[in-house]
Amino acid sequence: MSTQLLKAQNPLILRYHRLLEAFSKSDDERDFFFDKIEGFLVFLDLDKEDSNIDGAENEILSQANRYAIIPKMTFYETKKFMEGFVHEKVYDIDTKEKLLDIIDSKEARENFIEFIYDHPQELDKWQQYYHERSRIRIIEWLRNLEIRFVFEEDLEIAKNIVEKLKLNTFEPKVPKDVAQAREQLIVKAKTYYSSEALNPRPKRGRPPKQIAKVEIEPQFVPDIFRHVPQDLRSFLFMPDYSGSSATFSAKFDSEAQLLASLKGSSRDKVDMKLEILSQRLESLRQLSGKLKDFKGADIDKALQPQAPIKREMSSFEVKQMTPSKSDSLMEVAKELIPKKRGRPSKEEEEEEKKQKKIKTVVPIIKKKT
Repeated sequence: MSTQLLKAQNPLILRYHRLLEAFSKSDDERDFFFDKIEGFLVFLDLDKEDSNIDGAENEILSQANRYAIIPKMTFYETKKFMEGFVHEKVYDIDTKEKLLDIIDSKEARENFIEFIYDHPQELDKWQQYYHERSRIRIIEWLRNLEIRFVFEEDLEIAKNIVEKLKLNTFEPKVPKDVAQAREQLIVKAKTYYSSEALNPRPKRGRPPKQIAKVEIEPQFVPDIFRHVPQDLRSFLFMPDYSGSSATFSAKFDSEAQLLASLKGSSRDKVDMKLEILSQRLESLRQLSGKLKDFKGADIDKALQPQAPIKREMSSFEVKQMTPSKSDSLMEVAKELIPKKRGRPSKEEEEEEKKQKKIKTVVPIIKKKT
């Protein structure tokens, strides 16, 4: 079948995360191409044999109307991307100033993403911002190409029906269930051409409750491409799903590579401290285990404070230790009533009066006869 006669009977089912990776990795040394007929991606890997590269280039040049080169992100666009995040999503003043300094320095793109991964409080915000802005950029590019499309990540159709849609992309007559699914694809494709697709509005109403974020990897239908030229089959770009923001890095192909490159940073210092603490905890566990296994002594009882020996008290001792009600009330009253300065108390005055009333008697001395 000639490619001139091929025409998809329904919007192309594309994978957004693959387009995102192609947009992020496309630079002066790497070229990515998009097939307008079936929607597959081609990466001209220069590490392959020269004969294969020449065949792929000739195929692309001979079918120039079929393939569109993925645009390369310029330094200006990259800088605006990072500055937009800092001004819109970063609220800490020190973090904002540090990120702005990184943006104005050399290798800003790589240093920026490494700094974000060293600050988990900013990582989630960056991932959300990165995907939202990239999605708008990709949709805008596909609209300029006048491509009818839907993202497979956005579909709410049974996987077996999606597989049938891919198998019958170019078939005009299809079963009833496939025809109904095609109508759903057409309605969904129109949403990408609406004004809200490029300017998403925040949802109104009460904000949702804060629920623990659960990362669920989307389930995709196997790739089905019926009309891939022979010279391009070894250059198909079909990476696995990646929900991380490491794709913004042009240097590292995956998040694992990025995390492995963060050696020598503050992350290693924190890991070293955690390792030392874990070693000390392990030594304490071993010591406590040896103490428990020690024979001939009950460690738990020995460590407990010894209770005093109880002895029955006599009735006289009990009376001496339990003060009477009147005495206890007098003591409490004395403590609570403040004494006046410069004036004797009533007791002292009464005592002085008693002493004045007592008359001194001069003893009678008898004369000796």
